[in-house]
Amino acid sequence: MAAPLLEIRNVKKYYPVKKVRNGEDISVKAVDQIDLTVNQGEIVGLVGESGCGKSTLGKTILKLHDITGGQILFHGEDITNYTEKQMRPLREKIQIIFQDPYASLNPKKKVVQSVMTPLDVSGKYTKEEKLKKVIDILNEVGLSEKFLEKYPHEMSGGQRQRVVIARALINDPELVICDEPVSALDVSVRSQVLNLLKDLQKERNLTYIFISHDLSVVEYLCDRVAVMYLGRIMELADKKQLYGNPLHPYTRALLSAIPVPDIHAKKDEIILQGEVPSPLNPPKGCLFSTRCAYATERCHKEAPKLVELTDENGAKRSVSCFLYH
Repeated sequence: MAAPLLEIRNVKKYYPVKKVRNGEDISVKAVDQIDLTVNQGEIVGLVGESGCGKSTLGKTILKLHDITGGQILFHGEDITNYTEKQMRPLREKIQIIFQDPYASLNPKKKVVQSVMTPLDVSGKYTKEEKLKKVIDILNEVGLSEKFLEKYPHEMSGGQRQRVVIARALINDPELVICDEPVSALDVSVRSQVLNLLKDLQKERNLTYIFISHDLSVVEYLCDRVAVMYLGRIMELADKKQLYGNPLHPYTRALLSAIPVPDIHAKKDEIILQGEVPSPLNPPKGCLFSTRCAYATERCHKEAPKLVELTDENGAKRSVSCFLYH
């Protein structure tokens, strides 16, 4: 069996806070003890409420944030402590698509300049070769040569996001972290961009980590899904397993909130009580215990680990809940 493209082992990303409690520094545990493997050609979804740490995890993998603890392995090579100089050639292989295409493009640069920048950094191509690659990748994402001389403000949101996708793919990466790539777009163009991402993934055998709060989008695009809450993974399963038979109470609540197109279809939505706890003062024990209808005394005292389960068909999945330990 081929080794995973990406391995994340006990990864932590903490943000220290100046104020002190009981003589100890306080930290926001944005990402805490995450274990995840991603195989070549796979699309893994990261879902959860705002502030659960999914975007922070994506940026930590790319080392846009310094890691607090744990290991990141790419093709089996430990890149955890790589310097910026060591990361530079690796950034051709790991790219990111940000949420807001307008904010991620330089408003003073034309499309040809923005898309060509990664090629300029690599220093591998002549001027003619770079221009040809830019035209080819723009055609691949559905934009003609007339967009070469346009500025970001002269394009629609969907067109800008296609430019961002072109820039991310121009150096032929293996892993692309998609950080809410369609949430800033009009509903009318979301499906077009999603279909584009899906087609590009198949044609180029790309691997995606797809970050989103839209569970319907994740169901359409992803192979496996990790559900995050307050910096930790609550459940990790194949898409069919997760959507067909969610195990963790938090996952059940999230899936019950997905809108149903048929207004006459009955659906029992699970309403979670209370607010998401402050990451500055998370609950003792299970992080979800303060909002869980099934919480026991043990849940309030002890934190469950993410354990692997095997069903009667031999399929594996993982869940962090004492109901299944």
